[in-house]
Amino acid sequence: MQLAWGPEEEAFRAELGRFLDEHAPPEARRKRDFTTADNRDDRIIPTWARDWQAALFDHGWMIPGYPPELGGRNATPVQTLIYMEELATRGIPRSVHFPGYAIVAPSLLEFGTDEQKRLVPAAIRGDTVWCIGMSEPNAGSDLASLSTRAVLDGDRFVVNGQKVWTSYAMIAGKCFCYVRTDRDVPKHKGISVLILDMATPGIDVRPLRNISGSTEFAEVFFTDVEVPRDNLVGALNDGWRITQGSLAHERGGLWVQGVSFVQQAVADLIEMAARRGLDRDPIVRRQLAAYYEQAQGLRALGYKGFSSFAQGSSAPEHSYLKLATSELQKSVFELGMELLGPLGAVTDAELGEQSGRFSHSFFMSFANTIAGGSAEIQRNIIAQRVLGLPRR
Repeated sequence: MQLAWGPEEEAFRAELGRFLDEHAPPEARRKRDFTTADNRDDRIIPTWARDWQAALFDHGWMIPGYPPELGGRNATPVQTLIYMEELATRGIPRSVHFPGYAIVAPSLLEFGTDEQKRLVPAAIRGDTVWCIGMSEPNAGSDLASLSTRAVLDGDRFVVNGQKVWTSYAMIAGKCFCYVRTDRDVPKHKGISVLILDMATPGIDVRPLRNISGSTEFAEVFFTDVEVPRDNLVGALNDGWRITQGSLAHERGGLWVQGVSFVQQAVADLIEMAARRGLDRDPIVRRQLAAYYEQAQGLRALGYKGFSSFAQGSSAPEHSYLKLATSELQKSVFELGMELLGPLGAVTDAELGEQSGRFSHSFFMSFANTIAGGSAEIQRNIIAQRVLGLPRR
């Protein structure tokens, strides 16, 4: 079965394609990992990426489903899906820093005050860089176990604690921070969300350099940080509800990128196998066919989940897709290394095919089983919300 869109949807895709052909900068067309070992501000979020995000916003292509004043064009859910597919297929990013447009903006639009909603356009356009204060040393996947405290003292909160793996914290202007405001209730019920100005006294940001040499992550320490009560998002102690919305917005579109990434990797594997004469091996052919079938099935499942999500319903399919695509990526890239034989782990462009693309992607695929919600968390969601198994 071949899935296809109608003429109106294809006209929308063609309009988007013309815009991308005309405006997308060369740096956005490389289909590469944007990680850099340089921790200067202009390299973590390069100038071209800032300009590109602003151009998308100004032309109504940053979040098509939003109105023009928020960087969109009131696109339908189907058009939004086509938009995400087209960008994923071309390997063109909307932005190299996702927190502002993907998490903060939809959360403030849903839960924020009128004053807080005024922060949304700058978050989507990229004029304000945001970081997300979720993970802690003892509260990573189990976000409800966070211990960073915010004590209400008159018209202000006083925050103490630590966050870790905080993307872009070293250059962020604001932090969307999850804090514990009540320790005497069940852990899910004592969480609140605060907007922190990162220039506030008492905030100490320490970059974390990973094995590749890059420093997108940081640990952040809060010592008696004073935050105006007006910076509370939503109701006091109602932050868990916001976390669910925030993560749903993030995962609602992640599956498109994940599936497209897998499909492209499978297509590249098939091409490489044919080029090296390996496609005549029946074992290799069966492996490639199995991966192709899985990728196609995941896309169909994604459409089903997106249909529910677009109508305001929950989409547990996206949790399965997050789990399945990250696991499938590992298998696909491992097969790529096997098909390349002894050169599979070589990154020298003159020796290893595609400059070690498959080996690099294989090791990066392990990180994808954690980012955006770990595989263990996705399995718990599937067990409870899809299979109806009891919580233990």
